[in-house]
Amino acid sequence: MRNAKTSFALLFFVCLIATAITGYFLGGLDPAMIKSWLKAAGNWAPITYILVYVVATILVLPSTALNLTGGAIFGPWLGTCWTSVAAIIAAIASFIFARTIGREIVARKLAGRWQAIDAEVQQGAIFYMFAIRLMPILPYGLVNFAAGLTSITFKDYLLGTALGTVPGILPFVMLGSSGLKAIRTGEVLPLLVALALIGMLVGGSTWYRRHRTFPFRKKS
Repeated sequence: MRNAKTSFALLFFVCLIATAITGYFLGGLDPAMIKSWLKAAGNWAPITYILVYVVATILVLPSTALNLTGGAIFGPWLGTCWTSVAAIIAAIASFIFARTIGREIVARKLAGRWQAIDAEVQQGAIFYMFAIRLMPILPYGLVNFAAGLTSITFKDYLLGTALGTVPGILPFVMLGSSGLKAIRTGEVLPLLVALALIGMLVGGSTWYRRHRTFPFRKKS
């Protein structure tokens, strides 16, 4: 139990540092420069962002920094759209890899972790994947690979992931977008809304970790 708490605390610290560093650099971006880059890049802008996001997620890098960047570059709505598309593509690729050709490799890397997830997946399936996608501290890529080793069906995995990805990503994309707006115009209301939503996610995920129950269980 102590090791699990230590790992969770370390994971939280790493994500927090990555978020703070990203926020610092985003604060120095010139909105006019962003618009100029988007105009010059055209359709390649979202494609490049999606490719970078997919690769980073597959490498199990903290995705929060990319969520903030998506909001700063594309705004809250397009940022959420492109980030969600990238996250779901990465989720599918990682799941298929872990379940097929990379099963032995991933099993060795996640020894002792995915078994615990499998025990909960057998009880919750879609609901479990939906709920775990709302936990902002867990690396998105780690969940993808671990799920590929469990007994969850691809259909349940994809549906739970799709349902949980947008609400799990939206507050951080909004934070990236509203943070720049607050610096530029002094309008802090969108920033406060984003922070409130993130607070709700953190509070909800903390409650979930302590009271893991499911609305249905598989019949034996």
